[in-house]
Amino acid sequence: MTSPLSSYHASDGAAYERFLGRWMRLLAEPMLDFLAPSAGDLLDVGCGTGSLAFAMHGRWPSRQVVGADIAAAYIEEARARAVDGSPRFDVAEAGALPYADDSFAAAAAQLVLSFVGDPDRAVAEMRRVVGPGGAIAASVWDFRSLVFQRLFWDSAAGVEPAAGTARDKLFSHPLGQPAGLVDLFRRGGLSAVTRASLTIRMDFASFDDYWTPLLGGQGPFSGFVAGLDAERRARVEALVRAAYLSGAPDGPRSLTAAAWAARGIVP
Repeated sequence: MTSPLSSYHASDGAAYERFLGRWMRLLAEPMLDFLAPSAGDLLDVGCGTGSLAFAMHGRWPSRQVVGADIAAAYIEEARARAVDGSPRFDVAEAGALPYADDSFAAAAAQLVLSFVGDPDRAVAEMRRVVGPGGAIAASVWDFRSLVFQRLFWDSAAGVEPAAGTARDKLFSHPLGQPAGLVDLFRRGGLSAVTRASLTIRMDFASFDDYWTPLLGGQGPFSGFVAGLDAERRARVEALVRAAYLSGAPDGPRSLTAAAWAARGIVP
């Protein structure tokens, strides 16, 4: 995901896929319904390992689809899964896109703008590279209703004060609030700005299916878990396991996950 790498751990594409890629793929479908792009080439900004770009290519195989991300490890993972170079993936920063003005019919940024150092600049760049009349859309997690993260942070905060601090930083981010993306898009000069709530279900086969991907160290959530020493991690794991089980045997759990989304038109 596009961000200063000092604040977003982005070192392992395969680990990112296990941690977030499967949920990004589910969210991509309602995201593209919301984007509703006109005919032409498409850009996925902060593409990570390419979930949205691959969904774009699957829906509109005759269009050129480009994914851009600052994390070279994620781009390498995405390129390995591309067929005959489609979609195309470039290492590029959201705030300095290496594309000419009016190059695309539409652009989207999925679950990334919360981690970009200057989201206003990123929106300005998307507006620049999308032609007049083209759509721009973005989504960010609604962290306060994101069950798979609340399960962890609220459990861990009781024994790890740093977990409470990290939770509060994530959950209070301005873009994660209901009007955050709408305000961002309006500041960026986009017209006809609308908002939506996109919801998916995260289906876990077991607690291990929930917990193990968190050990890969990607992003602030997984990065926090991976950064704990063995003793502290075991203590947190026991609390999170109890919250996951909630008095029932280990096994499948289906957790809701919602994202705020905004869409605007380039004047």
